[in-house]
Amino acid sequence: MLVLIVVLIWVHHDKKSAATDAARRAASAAITITSSTATKGDINVYLDAIGTVTPVYTVSITSQVTGPVTEVHFKEGQLVHKGDLLLEIDSRPFRATLLQAQGTLEHDQNVLAQAQMDLTRFQAAVARNAVAQQIVDDQEKLVLQTQGTVKNDEGAVQFDQIQVDYCRILAPITGQVGLRLIDPGNVVQSAGSTVLAVITQLQPITVIFTLPEDSLGPVLARLRDKAVLGVDAFDRAAQTKLASGQLLALDNQIDTTTGTVKVRAIFDNNDSALFPNQFINSRLLVNTLKGVTLVPASSVQQNGQSSFVYVIQNNVAHVHQVKAGVTDSGMTQVDGINPGDVLANSSFDKLQDNAKVQVTNPSAPAR
Repeated sequence: MLVLIVVLIWVHHDKKSAATDAARRAASAAITITSSTATKGDINVYLDAIGTVTPVYTVSITSQVTGPVTEVHFKEGQLVHKGDLLLEIDSRPFRATLLQAQGTLEHDQNVLAQAQMDLTRFQAAVARNAVAQQIVDDQEKLVLQTQGTVKNDEGAVQFDQIQVDYCRILAPITGQVGLRLIDPGNVVQSAGSTVLAVITQLQPITVIFTLPEDSLGPVLARLRDKAVLGVDAFDRAAQTKLASGQLLALDNQIDTTTGTVKVRAIFDNNDSALFPNQFINSRLLVNTLKGVTLVPASSVQQNGQSSFVYVIQNNVAHVHQVKAGVTDSGMTQVDGINPGDVLANSSFDKLQDNAKVQVTNPSAPAR
């Protein structure tokens, strides 16, 4: 029995010694990591938001006169220029009315000429005491009355000419026409609700997006300095850059229901990459931080609310608390370390303070 107890004690001691040796070997083994070097450089400060492509001008064309459509001169989706002929409405009734008004004007113009001629005769006769002064006075008033009639006729002619002009519908802006909404032979009504064509301006074009009111201060500060703020438009996946433009205007009040303010940016859109009512991701460049310390974003670790990095010195990892700031293109601006410090950039699940490490890549600058 005593022999059995001695054997058990020996086996237990042997296992404990083996475990202690394994722990010591593990503690002395270096952890393999990749590293990066903190650098000094510039980084952009962006505000990201979801936006909607909004044309500067969108025109819904309706008829100003009543009549049948005789010609449609555009094709669906066609790019038209300001002043191009789009549609024609039968103008014959309006031309006939215009001709009548022109005839009335000519008649009254000749009546006026006759009245002025008689006035000249009467004025010459009263100088010789051949007619009474009352006749001259009456003729002067008759001339003035006839002049008023002529002006009325001229107004009627201008109005009828406008009606004739309304029969030729011209493009009010340069843009793209949508699908055809009217066909030849359809009768349209004056000031009706039937839309004949819709033209949307594509170049330039704008994007409307919203910014949180907490982000409004830096933007306003830059605008007060007369700075031109750039805006980039990306696709819905925020992967492909579609266009670059600049901030055009801010709305004049904050939406109290959402705590945001609307912003409009303008883009040349020469390649038509932006399409009306398209949803995009916008990036507003608010500022550029100059000469700050930059590290790869992947090297910054979180511990609750605090951020830290592993600084490598003499193949030993040391925990350094940092204050992380702006992140852009995989780089993060930090305070708490110096440019040139070598940082761990992998194996974070194994690292701890004062752990021995083995760097597998040369410490190249992060940028």
